[in-house]
Amino acid sequence: MDLKIRDIVGMLQVNEKTVYRWIKEKKIPCYRINHQYRFSRAEINEWILSNKVELSSSLINLGLNNHNLLTLLERGGIVPGIKGRNVKEVLTSAVEKVSTPSGLSKEDVLLTLLSREELMPTAIGKGVAIPHPHNPIVTDPNNASVSICYLDEPVDFNALDGQPVYTLFVLFTATPRMHLEVLSKISHLCQNDLFLAKLSERSTKEGILEFVGAREKEWQKKNVVVGV
Repeated sequence: MDLKIRDIVGMLQVNEKTVYRWIKEKKIPCYRINHQYRFSRAEINEWILSNKVELSSSLINLGLNNHNLLTLLERGGIVPGIKGRNVKEVLTSAVEKVSTPSGLSKEDVLLTLLSREELMPTAIGKGVAIPHPHNPIVTDPNNASVSICYLDEPVDFNALDGQPVYTLFVLFTATPRMHLEVLSKISHLCQNDLFLAKLSERSTKEGILEFVGAREKEWQKKNVVVGV
């Protein structure tokens, strides 16, 4: 358990009263150790993902912008033609096609993604899922990537909104901090109807990168304005 109350306050830009209220209402995963509250960074990352609407916008403005989503997408690219009738088949097809971290076999990467799905579905609603390992598996940040995969047919990923998934964002990050920022940025983008339309229309790599690049500039400008 590597996080304390003050770490959560800093990460989420809320006051201590809010964090204690979440704890009391059992809205945030935490542990009581030696009369003090402790939090797992991995669990907090997943909690942020599941609470994307309330948190993703504020997290982008924390000054974390060291990890450019545009760069990660340029590395991972757009991958069409993902086949499969269920989660396992779709992830198997995706792992075969995307660029996976060096030093790891495709089989090992697939096992990490399937294990994560068993722990908690990565579907965020509106036809999008974000498969990723439970913990970062990339050793060199320069090898981190995000791939957008278009499914041939929508597949049920047990999304809370009940909608089948037609687009995957496959994440391979190097650090918990990078993982948090990338999840937040993708989650924020997927609240934008224009971006969702691009995904639904299976936009080209150029179209996606143009949209994301414009957003990155907006986020960076906002951070400069608030003095981050």
